Amino acid sequence: MILLGIETSCDETAAAIVSEHGIQSNLVHSQLEEHRPFGGVVPEIAARSHIEYLDSLIKRALNEAELNFSNLDGIAATAGPGLIGGLIVGLTMAKSIALVHDLPLIAVNHLEAHALTPRITSQIDFPYLLLLISGGHCQFLIVDGVGHYRRLGTTIDDAPGEAFDKVARMVGLDYPGGPAIERAASQGRANRYALPRPLQGRAGCDFSFSGLKTAVSRIIAKGKVLEKDVPDLCASFQEAVADILTDRLRHAAQAFVEAYGKGVLVVAGGVAANGILRERLKATANEIGFSFAAPPLSLCTDNAAMVAWAGIERLRLNMVDDLTAAPRARWPLDPNAAPAIGAGVKA
Repeated sequence: MILLGIETSCDETAAAIVSEHGIQSNLVHSQLEEHRPFGGVVPEIAARSHIEYLDSLIKRALNEAELNFSNLDGIAATAGPGLIGGLIVGLTMAKSIALVHDLPLIAVNHLEAHALTPRITSQIDFPYLLLLISGGHCQFLIVDGVGHYRRLGTTIDDAPGEAFDKVARMVGLDYPGGPAIERAASQGRANRYALPRPLQGRAGCDFSFSGLKTAVSRIIAKGKVLEKDVPDLCASFQEAVADILTDRLRHAAQAFVEAYGKGVLVVAGGVAANGILRERLKATANEIGFSFAAPPLSLCTDNAAMVAWAGIERLRLNMVDDLTAAPRARWPLDPNAAPAIGAGVKA
């Protein structure tokens, strides 16, 4: 089984060819330079860039895999959640190819693609505990199978990736903020600044990062943070995020144990590329008796290989879509989960 995957949910234009045996090509056109002057993603610029580059990326992905459309068994494209303009570009392209070449279409939930990514490179059986952490999302879910997710907790305000970007902007670091803060923090002292750990020690699996971000802004507003202090502030911030994640992990793991016993913690999403956070989460998981799995760094951030793989997982189960499939700016993995308290939640 061989699928073409298309990803256009945000600021990465991506195309990949993936088979049941692995990744044959995985190409990403980054729009970082186009959005850097604005300190964040501009939706209209992102959509126009997808239109400009997607066609050539698909051709290159096929050429690199030494295949053509007749060799494909289906086409998978991200249909949500994400920026609606970009989603329209990618899904429309996928529908056109599916129609012309009479291929099955799989409209993929971007979050499910992240959730299933570790199964590309590792033999991980259902069920498992998932921590999905990215620029727009932070949630614990129990993954019972393809299309079956139970949310244990989510952010009630900011997502960690969003907090990283905003803190980086406050201290004058480049966009994207996650890698910039990690680099600066590697030269800093994590115990220099006393920062809060919102919700730490409280019951449940929800997250909060807004108060932490605000605490950083107040320190800066006092005018006592010089350029030489930035690494210490970044290290202190990163350590606080790690403490929040590991504290919430203990609660989520207990909920999983009550249902299934000890199992596997899977960490996925762009923030999972942060080395310190990965190590802290792995150490905590091992401490409480869980195995740990995370995608290779190249598959943590948005890419089309994960979309194609999600398509394979769904096509195996005959979970295909017709040409009326619509893009969705919001698309929660667990539609039965109660709404989180807070206006900043992204589903």
